[in-house]
Amino acid sequence: MSRKLYVGNLPYEIGETELQELFGPFGSVDSVRVMRDMATGRARGFAFVEMTTDEEAQTAAAKLNGHQLGGRALTVNEARPKPEYAGAGSGGGGSHRPRREPRW
Repeated sequence: MSRKLYVGNLPYEIGETELQELFGPFGSVDSVRVMRDMATGRARGFAFVEMTTDEEAQTAAAKLNGHQLGGRALTVNEARPKPEYAGAGSGGGGSHRPRREPRW
């Protein structure tokens, strides 16, 4: 198991400090990152917690998966790497809507 954990189904008002305290009893916490909406700064309901060792991460996941926090059952499991997209880095972006011809 990886040292990095995905923590989902979080209450939106949760912060890094609360997660640090929640995971602390299971080992040393290297980092906590609550993911936030870039425009509003509001939490998106999930975070990543990195423990010092694989064993600590495994223990924390086993003990906290399903744990009730703010009336919600947490999902805690090994974080998966971000998928790489075939077109990554090619720029472009843009809309996925079909292009319209101008009306003259």
